[in-house]
Amino acid sequence: MTRPITAGTDGTEESRAALDWAAREAVRRDLPLRVLHAWHYADKLAGADRETQQGWAEQGVAETVRALAERHPKLTVSADVVEEGAVAALGGAASRDEMLVLGSRGHGPVVGFLLGSVGQQVIAEATRPVVLVRAGDRPALEAAGREVVVGQHGDPEDSAATLRFAFETAAARGATVRAVRAWTLPPVFAYSPGSLRLLDEAGGLEPYERQALADALRPWRERFPGVPVAEQVEMGSAGQVLLSLAGRAQLMVVGRRARRTAVGARIGSVAHGVLHHADCPVAVVPHV
Repeated sequence: MTRPITAGTDGTEESRAALDWAAREAVRRDLPLRVLHAWHYADKLAGADRETQQGWAEQGVAETVRALAERHPKLTVSADVVEEGAVAALGGAASRDEMLVLGSRGHGPVVGFLLGSVGQQVIAEATRPVVLVRAGDRPALEAAGREVVVGQHGDPEDSAATLRFAFETAAARGATVRAVRAWTLPPVFAYSPGSLRLLDEAGGLEPYERQALADALRPWRERFPGVPVAEQVEMGSAGQVLLSLAGRAQLMVVGRRARRTAVGARIGSVAHGVLHHADCPVAVVPHV
């Protein structure tokens, strides 16, 4: 079954940028695009009953679909206008479709609902990639040698889904993958006899980290031999290292392990920091 790329729209400038990004990506991957709008009945809106408000929502989305089809004549576009909560509607798409694409305001005094409680919950519970796009995004930023930057962490199986998404995207765009592994000095008591032996065999911490990155990349280099790869191992926090590369990225790809706490879902400090501060589009890929 072919999974569509789904783009959420709420009429904002950020969601329009997300729609355009999703349309271009759907054309590159030869996938259909689904435009999703969740609305709710505003009973305090004088002179507009439920049927009228639904008509407004459907008309706005239909105009959006027509505009997308005109700009991308080879694209198959459909629309869903649902009277449903944003978390349920977006979360459903983020669990069944190829990817979910949303607009994002990023950092600032008003972060925007996509990085507030709704967006954080959708990203944290998604089982498919979620891509966040800023209002200033434009097609020109996908060219001029900009890379698909992906963060790699842990063992190869931990980052398999993240690397697969990065390589698939780069292959569709003819772009280079820059795979980044950041490392810090752990406390001495964190070492086990087994890890100390591995470090000794590798010749130290940095060679060990370089070998770990090479091992994680090996199956994806073999699967995508036409994709150029740049490997970068750097000492520092993962979030800071990745953000330092945002200016050269046409897309930043990060993994996430969702966890629940007493105050709600959490997406991890690296994904959270990159989502708030990177100016390029960011894809958050759940670990399998």
